[in-house]
Amino acid sequence: MSVEKIDTLVIGAGQAGIAMSEHLGKAGIPHLVLERGRIAERWRSGRWDSLVANGPAWHDRFPGLEFAGADPDSFIPKEKVADYFADYAEMVGAPVRSGVEVTSVSRNDGRRGFRVETSEGPVEADNVVVATGPFQIPVIPPVVPETEGIAQLHSSAYRNPDQLVDGGVLVVGAGSSGVQIADELNRSGRKVTLSVGPHHRPPRAYRGRDYCWWLGVLGLWDIAAPTPGTEHIAIAVSGARGGETVDFRNLADQGITLAGLTEGYEDGVMRFAGDLARNIAEGDENYLSVLRQADAFAARNGLDLPEEPEAHVIGSDPDCVANPVRELDLKTAGIGTILWATGFRTDYDWLKVDAFDEDGKPRHQRGVSSEPGIYFLGLPWLSRRGSSFIWGVWHDAMHIADQIAIQRSYLDYDAAARSRGGA
Repeated sequence: MSVEKIDTLVIGAGQAGIAMSEHLGKAGIPHLVLERGRIAERWRSGRWDSLVANGPAWHDRFPGLEFAGADPDSFIPKEKVADYFADYAEMVGAPVRSGVEVTSVSRNDGRRGFRVETSEGPVEADNVVVATGPFQIPVIPPVVPETEGIAQLHSSAYRNPDQLVDGGVLVVGAGSSGVQIADELNRSGRKVTLSVGPHHRPPRAYRGRDYCWWLGVLGLWDIAAPTPGTEHIAIAVSGARGGETVDFRNLADQGITLAGLTEGYEDGVMRFAGDLARNIAEGDENYLSVLRQADAFAARNGLDLPEEPEAHVIGSDPDCVANPVRELDLKTAGIGTILWATGFRTDYDWLKVDAFDEDGKPRHQRGVSSEPGIYFLGLPWLSRRGSSFIWGVWHDAMHIADQIAIQRSYLDYDAAARSRGGA
Protein backbone atom coordinates (compact mmCIF):
# COMPACT_ATOMS: atom_id res chain seq x y z
CA MET A 1 0.00 0.00 0.00
CA SER A 2 1.34 3.42 -0.94
CA VAL A 3 1.91 5.88 1.87
CA GLU A 4 0.58 9.41 1.58
CA LYS A 5 3.07 12.07 2.66
CA ILE A 6 2.38 15.55 3.98
CA ASP A 7 4.40 18.21 5.79
CA THR A 8 1.95 18.81 8.64
CA LEU A 9 -1.00 16.67 9.68
CA VAL A 10 -3.70 18.20 11.87
CA ILE A 11 -5.87 15.72 13.78
CA GLY A 12 -9.34 17.09 14.46
CA ALA A 13 -11.50 19.60 12.58
CA GLY A 14 -13.17 21.39 15.43
CA GLN A 15 -12.43 25.00 16.30
CA ALA A 16 -8.77 24.15 17.01
CA GLY A 17 -8.17 22.25 13.78
CA ILE A 18 -9.82 24.86 11.58
CA ALA A 19 -7.86 27.68 13.26
CA MET A 20 -4.66 25.68 12.79
CA SER A 21 -5.40 25.17 9.10
CA GLU A 22 -5.93 28.89 8.55
CA HIS A 23 -2.55 29.81 10.00
CA LEU A 24 -0.69 26.98 8.30
CA GLY A 25 -2.22 28.07 5.00
CA LYS A 26 -1.16 31.67 5.55
CA ALA A 27 2.38 30.46 6.28
CA GLY A 28 2.45 28.43 3.07
CA ILE A 29 2.89 25.14 4.94
CA PRO A 30 1.40 22.12 3.12
CA HIS A 31 -1.00 20.34 5.46
CA LEU A 32 -3.98 18.05 5.81
CA VAL A 33 -6.75 18.02 8.43
CA LEU A 34 -8.26 14.65 9.36
CA GLU A 35 -11.63 14.47 11.13
CA ARG A 36 -13.38 11.25 12.09
CA GLY A 37 -16.82 12.87 11.95
CA ARG A 38 -17.94 16.14 10.39
CA ILE A 39 -16.40 19.56 10.86
CA ALA A 40 -17.21 20.70 14.42
CA GLU A 41 -18.87 17.33 15.09
CA ARG A 42 -18.96 17.75 18.86
CA TRP A 43 -21.00 20.93 18.51
CA ARG A 44 -23.55 18.98 16.48
CA SER A 45 -23.80 15.60 18.18
CA GLY A 46 -21.98 15.92 21.51
CA ARG A 47 -24.19 18.51 23.20
CA TRP A 48 -27.82 18.90 24.23
CA ASP A 49 -30.45 20.25 21.86
CA SER A 50 -31.03 23.67 23.42
CA LEU A 51 -27.39 24.58 24.03
CA VAL A 52 -26.18 28.01 22.99
CA ALA A 53 -22.67 29.41 23.16
CA ASN A 54 -21.70 30.65 26.62
CA GLY A 55 -20.21 33.85 25.18
CA PRO A 56 -21.87 36.51 22.99
CA ALA A 57 -21.57 36.43 19.21
CA TRP A 58 -19.24 39.42 19.06
CA HIS A 59 -16.75 37.55 21.25
CA ASP A 60 -17.07 33.81 20.58
CA ARG A 61 -15.80 33.79 17.00
CA PHE A 62 -12.64 33.98 14.91
CA PRO A 63 -11.41 37.43 13.87
CA GLY A 64 -11.96 36.83 10.17
CA LEU A 65 -15.71 36.12 10.14
CA GLU A 66 -18.79 37.29 12.02
CA PHE A 67 -21.98 35.30 12.58
CA ALA A 68 -24.15 36.31 9.65
CA GLY A 69 -27.34 38.12 10.60
CA ALA A 70 -26.82 37.68 14.34
CA ASP A 71 -27.19 40.33 17.02
CA PRO A 72 -23.60 40.80 18.31
CA ASP A 73 -24.87 40.47 21.89
CA SER A 74 -26.84 37.27 21.24
CA PHE A 75 -25.79 33.73 22.14
CA ILE A 76 -25.56 31.49 19.10
CA PRO A 77 -27.32 28.07 19.04
CA LYS A 78 -24.99 25.08 18.76
CA GLU A 79 -25.97 24.09 15.21
CA LYS A 80 -25.21 27.59 13.94
CA VAL A 81 -21.86 27.49 15.73
CA ALA A 82 -21.06 24.25 13.88
CA ASP A 83 -22.20 25.79 10.59
CA TYR A 84 -19.95 28.77 11.30
CA PHE A 85 -16.87 26.55 11.53
CA ALA A 86 -17.85 24.70 8.36
CA ASP A 87 -18.25 28.05 6.57
CA TYR A 88 -14.95 29.25 7.98
CA ALA A 89 -13.18 26.12 6.77
CA GLU A 90 -14.52 26.75 3.28
CA MET A 91 -13.54 30.43 3.43
CA VAL A 92 -9.90 29.68 4.31
CA GLY A 93 -9.70 26.66 2.02
CA ALA A 94 -8.96 24.23 4.83
CA PRO A 95 -8.01 20.82 3.37
CA VAL A 96 -10.34 18.81 5.63
CA ARG A 97 -10.85 15.11 5.03
CA SER A 98 -13.90 13.98 7.00
CA GLY A 99 -14.83 10.48 8.05
CA VAL A 100 -11.22 9.46 8.68
CA GLU A 101 -10.19 8.18 12.11
CA VAL A 102 -6.59 8.28 13.30
CA THR A 103 -5.72 5.08 15.16
CA SER A 104 -2.04 5.60 15.99
CA VAL A 105 0.87 8.00 15.64
CA SER A 106 4.46 6.82 16.06
CA ARG A 107 7.87 8.31 15.27
CA ASN A 108 9.71 6.98 12.24
CA ASP A 109 12.79 4.95 13.08
CA GLY A 110 16.06 6.73 12.28
CA ARG A 111 14.51 9.45 10.17
CA ARG A 112 12.40 12.56 10.44
CA GLY A 113 8.67 12.53 10.93
CA PHE A 114 5.86 10.24 12.01
CA ARG A 115 3.81 7.36 10.67
CA VAL A 116 0.11 7.91 11.18
CA GLU A 117 -2.25 4.96 10.85
CA THR A 118 -5.77 5.90 9.81
CA SER A 119 -8.99 4.16 8.82
CA GLU A 120 -8.11 4.96 5.20
CA GLY A 121 -4.49 3.88 5.25
CA PRO A 122 -1.15 5.24 6.49
CA VAL A 123 0.07 8.81 6.24
CA GLU A 124 3.58 10.09 6.90
CA ALA A 125 3.96 13.61 8.28
CA ASP A 126 6.92 15.71 9.34
CA ASN A 127 4.73 17.40 11.97
CA VAL A 128 1.55 16.38 13.77
CA VAL A 129 -0.79 18.85 15.49
CA VAL A 130 -3.11 17.15 17.99
CA ALA A 131 -6.25 19.30 17.85
CA THR A 132 -8.62 16.81 19.44
CA GLY A 133 -9.44 19.07 22.40
CA PRO A 134 -10.12 18.15 26.03
CA PHE A 135 -13.61 16.64 25.65
CA GLN A 136 -12.67 13.08 24.74
CA ILE A 137 -13.77 10.46 27.28
CA PRO A 138 -16.84 11.28 29.44
CA VAL A 139 -16.17 10.72 33.13
CA ILE A 140 -18.82 8.99 35.23
CA PRO A 141 -17.43 8.41 38.73
CA PRO A 142 -17.78 4.78 39.89
CA VAL A 143 -20.22 5.68 42.64
CA VAL A 144 -23.49 3.93 41.78
CA PRO A 145 -23.15 0.38 40.42
CA GLU A 146 -24.94 -0.30 37.16
CA THR A 147 -26.57 -3.27 38.83
CA GLU A 148 -28.64 -0.89 40.98
CA GLY A 149 -31.07 -0.49 38.09
CA ILE A 150 -31.21 3.32 38.07
CA ALA A 151 -30.66 5.11 34.76
CA GLN A 152 -27.34 6.93 34.59
CA LEU A 153 -25.96 9.08 31.78
CA HIS A 154 -23.28 11.66 31.22
CA SER A 155 -24.15 15.23 30.27
CA SER A 156 -22.58 14.62 26.84
CA ALA A 157 -25.30 12.01 26.16
CA TYR A 158 -28.17 14.25 27.31
CA ARG A 159 -30.32 15.82 24.59
CA ASN A 160 -33.65 16.94 26.12
CA PRO A 161 -36.02 16.17 29.03
CA ASP A 162 -38.19 13.81 26.95
CA GLN A 163 -35.20 11.52 26.51
CA LEU A 164 -35.14 10.55 30.19
CA VAL A 165 -37.14 7.88 31.96
CA ASP A 166 -40.01 9.03 34.16
CA GLY A 167 -39.23 10.47 37.56
CA GLY A 168 -36.99 13.03 39.15
CA VAL A 169 -33.37 13.69 38.25
CA LEU A 170 -30.25 14.00 40.37
CA VAL A 171 -27.77 16.21 38.50
CA VAL A 172 -24.22 15.87 39.80
CA GLY A 173 -21.97 18.80 38.91
CA ALA A 174 -22.60 22.53 39.04
CA GLY A 175 -20.52 23.86 36.18
CA SER A 176 -22.12 25.40 33.12
CA SER A 177 -23.45 22.09 31.76
CA GLY A 178 -24.87 20.83 35.05
CA VAL A 179 -26.54 24.13 35.93
CA GLN A 180 -28.10 24.63 32.50
CA ILE A 181 -29.36 21.05 32.25
CA ALA A 182 -30.77 21.12 35.80
CA ASP A 183 -32.57 24.37 35.02
CA GLU A 184 -34.01 22.98 31.78
CA LEU A 185 -35.22 19.81 33.51
CA ASN A 186 -36.81 21.81 36.30
CA ARG A 187 -38.60 24.09 33.82
CA SER A 188 -39.92 20.99 32.03
CA GLY A 189 -41.65 19.90 35.24
CA ARG A 190 -39.11 17.40 36.52
CA LYS A 191 -38.23 17.26 40.21
CA VAL A 192 -34.51 18.08 40.29
CA THR A 193 -31.79 17.75 42.92
CA LEU A 194 -28.51 19.47 42.04
CA SER A 195 -25.26 18.39 43.70
CA VAL A 196 -23.11 21.54 44.01
CA GLY A 197 -19.35 21.38 44.50
CA PRO A 198 -16.77 24.19 44.55
CA HIS A 199 -17.37 26.61 41.68
CA HIS A 200 -16.99 30.12 40.32
CA ARG A 201 -20.11 31.95 39.19
CA PRO A 202 -19.23 35.16 37.35
CA PRO A 203 -21.87 37.75 36.45
CA ARG A 204 -23.30 37.27 32.98
CA ALA A 205 -23.23 41.02 32.56
CA TYR A 206 -22.50 44.01 34.77
CA ARG A 207 -22.93 47.72 34.21
CA GLY A 208 -24.01 47.13 30.62
CA ARG A 209 -21.08 44.96 29.59
CA ASP A 210 -20.86 41.18 29.23
CA TYR A 211 -18.53 39.20 31.47
CA CYS A 212 -16.36 38.36 28.44
CA TRP A 213 -15.76 42.10 27.95
CA TRP A 214 -14.81 42.58 31.59
CA LEU A 215 -12.36 39.67 31.44
CA GLY A 216 -10.78 41.34 28.42
CA VAL A 217 -10.34 44.85 29.78
CA LEU A 218 -9.20 43.52 33.16
CA GLY A 219 -6.53 41.41 31.44
CA LEU A 220 -7.91 38.20 32.92
CA TRP A 221 -8.18 36.29 29.64
CA ASP A 222 -4.40 36.48 29.35
CA ILE A 223 -3.51 35.04 32.74
CA ALA A 224 -0.74 32.60 31.86
CA ALA A 225 -1.44 29.97 34.51
CA PRO A 226 -4.28 29.18 36.91
CA THR A 227 -3.98 29.89 40.61
CA PRO A 228 -2.78 26.67 42.27
CA GLY A 229 -5.75 24.60 43.39
CA THR A 230 -8.20 26.29 41.01
CA GLU A 231 -7.26 24.50 37.78
CA HIS A 232 -10.39 22.37 37.74
CA ILE A 233 -12.94 24.54 39.55
CA ALA A 234 -16.24 24.52 37.67
CA ILE A 235 -17.44 27.75 36.06
CA ALA A 236 -21.20 28.30 36.26
CA VAL A 237 -22.20 30.64 33.42
CA SER A 238 -25.04 30.55 30.92
CA GLY A 239 -26.12 32.09 27.63
CA ALA A 240 -29.60 30.51 27.86
CA ARG A 241 -32.65 32.73 27.35
CA GLY A 242 -30.52 35.63 26.22
CA GLY A 243 -27.89 35.18 28.92
CA GLU A 244 -28.30 35.35 32.67
CA THR A 245 -26.18 35.25 35.80
CA VAL A 246 -26.25 31.86 37.51
CA ASP A 247 -27.47 32.28 41.10
CA PHE A 248 -28.02 29.04 42.98
CA ARG A 249 -30.45 30.76 45.35
CA ASN A 250 -32.68 31.59 42.39
CA LEU A 251 -32.50 27.98 41.22
CA ALA A 252 -33.62 26.88 44.68
CA ASP A 253 -36.46 29.42 44.66
CA GLN A 254 -37.58 27.94 41.33
CA GLY A 255 -37.89 24.48 42.87
CA ILE A 256 -34.47 22.84 42.52
CA THR A 257 -33.17 21.17 45.68
CA LEU A 258 -29.50 21.93 46.24
CA ALA A 259 -27.12 19.48 47.91
CA GLY A 260 -23.41 19.44 48.61
CA LEU A 261 -20.67 17.56 46.82
CA THR A 262 -21.60 13.94 46.08
CA GLU A 263 -19.64 11.72 48.48
CA GLY A 264 -20.88 8.18 47.98
CA TYR A 265 -23.70 5.71 47.62
CA GLU A 266 -24.88 2.68 49.55
CA ASP A 267 -28.07 0.62 49.61
CA GLY A 268 -30.04 3.02 47.46
CA VAL A 269 -28.96 6.14 49.35
CA MET A 270 -26.76 8.90 47.93
CA ARG A 271 -24.61 10.74 50.45
CA PHE A 272 -23.57 14.39 50.15
CA ALA A 273 -20.85 16.36 51.92
CA GLY A 274 -21.75 19.08 54.38
CA ASP A 275 -20.07 21.73 52.23
CA LEU A 276 -23.02 23.24 50.40
CA ALA A 277 -23.12 26.55 52.33
CA ARG A 278 -19.36 26.96 51.95
CA ASN A 279 -19.47 26.21 48.22
CA ILE A 280 -22.28 28.73 47.72
CA ALA A 281 -20.45 31.37 49.77
CA GLU A 282 -17.19 30.89 47.87
CA GLY A 283 -19.07 31.18 44.59
CA ASP A 284 -20.63 34.41 45.86
CA GLU A 285 -17.21 35.78 46.73
CA ASN A 286 -15.94 35.00 43.25
CA TYR A 287 -18.95 36.82 41.80
CA LEU A 288 -18.47 39.85 44.04
CA SER A 289 -14.75 39.99 43.34
CA VAL A 290 -15.49 40.47 39.64
CA LEU A 291 -17.89 43.30 40.46
CA ARG A 292 -15.29 45.00 42.64
CA GLN A 293 -12.61 44.71 39.97
CA ALA A 294 -15.01 46.07 37.37
CA ASP A 295 -15.97 49.03 39.56
CA ALA A 296 -12.33 49.87 40.24
CA PHE A 297 -11.48 49.69 36.53
CA ALA A 298 -14.44 51.90 35.59
CA ALA A 299 -13.49 54.51 38.19
CA ARG A 300 -9.80 54.47 37.31
CA ASN A 301 -10.50 54.90 33.60
CA GLY A 302 -13.43 57.28 33.86
CA LEU A 303 -15.87 54.94 32.09
CA ASP A 304 -19.38 56.34 31.88
CA LEU A 305 -21.17 53.06 32.58
CA PRO A 306 -24.41 52.86 34.57
CA GLU A 307 -23.82 51.90 38.18
CA GLU A 308 -25.52 48.73 39.40
CA PRO A 309 -25.50 48.68 43.22
CA GLU A 310 -28.28 46.09 43.36
CA ALA A 311 -25.95 43.54 41.76
CA HIS A 312 -23.88 43.55 44.97
CA VAL A 313 -26.83 42.44 47.11
CA ILE A 314 -26.67 38.74 47.99
CA GLY A 315 -29.99 37.19 48.96
CA SER A 316 -30.66 35.07 52.03
CA ASP A 317 -29.95 31.36 51.95
CA PRO A 318 -32.87 29.13 50.99
CA ASP A 319 -33.84 26.32 53.34
CA CYS A 320 -31.97 23.68 51.33
CA VAL A 321 -28.75 25.62 51.96
CA ALA A 322 -29.43 26.47 55.59
CA ASN A 323 -30.53 22.87 56.29
CA PRO A 324 -28.78 20.84 53.62
CA VAL A 325 -29.72 17.34 52.54
CA ARG A 326 -26.95 14.95 53.57
CA GLU A 327 -28.62 11.73 52.39
CA LEU A 328 -31.10 11.05 49.61
CA ASP A 329 -32.94 7.76 49.26
CA LEU A 330 -33.28 7.71 45.49
CA LYS A 331 -36.32 5.43 45.35
CA THR A 332 -38.21 7.27 48.06
CA ALA A 333 -37.38 10.62 46.40
CA GLY A 334 -38.66 9.32 43.07
CA ILE A 335 -35.30 9.78 41.32
CA GLY A 336 -35.37 7.95 37.98
CA THR A 337 -32.12 9.28 36.51
CA ILE A 338 -28.69 10.34 37.71
CA LEU A 339 -27.14 12.77 35.24
CA TRP A 340 -23.39 13.16 35.67
CA ALA A 341 -22.10 16.59 34.60
CA THR A 342 -18.65 15.57 35.77
CA GLY A 343 -16.42 16.47 32.86
CA PHE A 344 -14.09 14.51 30.63
CA ARG A 345 -10.65 12.99 30.53
CA THR A 346 -8.24 12.93 27.63
CA ASP A 347 -7.24 9.78 25.76
CA TYR A 348 -3.80 9.70 24.15
CA ASP A 349 -3.25 5.93 24.04
CA TRP A 350 -3.09 6.19 20.25
CA LEU A 351 -0.31 8.80 20.40
CA LYS A 352 2.80 6.65 20.84
CA VAL A 353 5.43 9.36 21.25
CA ASP A 354 7.54 10.74 24.09
CA ALA A 355 5.36 13.77 24.84
CA PHE A 356 3.77 12.92 28.21
CA ASP A 357 4.67 13.19 31.87
CA GLU A 358 4.35 10.42 34.45
CA ASP A 359 0.63 11.23 34.85
CA GLY A 360 -0.04 10.96 31.13
CA LYS A 361 -0.45 14.70 30.63
CA PRO A 362 1.10 16.40 27.59
CA ARG A 363 4.52 17.98 28.23
CA HIS A 364 4.53 21.20 26.28
CA GLN A 365 5.33 24.89 26.25
CA ARG A 366 2.48 26.84 24.65
CA GLY A 367 1.55 23.75 22.66
CA VAL A 368 5.09 22.88 21.52
CA SER A 369 5.65 19.42 22.98
CA SER A 370 8.76 17.76 24.34
CA GLU A 371 8.67 15.46 21.30
CA PRO A 372 10.00 17.49 18.35
CA GLY A 373 7.37 17.68 15.63
CA ILE A 374 4.39 17.04 17.93
CA TYR A 375 2.12 19.95 18.88
CA PHE A 376 -1.00 20.26 21.04
CA LEU A 377 -3.83 22.74 20.46
CA GLY A 378 -7.19 23.45 22.10
CA LEU A 379 -6.33 22.35 25.64
CA PRO A 380 -7.33 24.42 28.69
CA TRP A 381 -4.58 26.77 29.80
CA LEU A 382 -2.41 25.86 26.81
CA SER A 383 -0.94 29.36 26.96
CA ARG A 384 -3.51 31.42 28.85
CA ARG A 385 -6.96 31.41 30.38
CA GLY A 386 -8.59 31.92 26.99
CA SER A 387 -6.86 28.97 25.30
CA SER A 388 -9.87 26.64 25.25
CA PHE A 389 -12.24 29.35 23.98
CA ILE A 390 -12.96 30.02 20.32
CA TRP A 391 -10.99 33.25 20.01
CA GLY A 392 -8.19 31.97 22.27
CA VAL A 393 -7.53 28.83 20.26
CA TRP A 394 -7.17 30.98 17.12
CA HIS A 395 -4.30 32.93 18.70
CA ASP A 396 -2.64 29.76 20.05
CA ALA A 397 -2.82 28.27 16.54
CA MET A 398 -0.99 31.32 15.19
CA HIS A 399 1.86 30.71 17.63
CA ILE A 400 2.12 27.02 16.77
CA ALA A 401 2.11 27.72 13.02
CA ASP A 402 4.94 30.19 13.60
CA GLN A 403 6.91 27.57 15.52
CA ILE A 404 6.42 25.00 12.76
CA ALA A 405 7.62 27.55 10.19
CA ILE A 406 10.72 28.29 12.27
CA GLN A 407 11.62 24.61 12.51
CA ARG A 408 11.09 24.18 8.77
CA SER A 409 13.54 27.04 8.12
CA TYR A 410 16.24 25.34 10.21
CA LEU A 411 15.74 22.08 8.33
CA ASP A 412 15.76 23.91 5.00
CA TYR A 413 19.12 25.40 5.96
CA ASP A 414 20.42 21.95 6.86
CA ALA A 415 19.33 20.55 3.50
CA ALA A 416 20.92 23.49 1.64
CA ALA A 417 24.16 23.14 3.63
CA ARG A 418 24.38 19.47 2.80
CA SER A 419 23.83 20.15 -0.90
CA ARG A 420 26.75 22.59 -0.75
CA GLY A 421 28.89 19.92 0.79
CA GLY A 422 28.73 21.37 4.29
CA ALA A 423 28.84 19.33 7.47
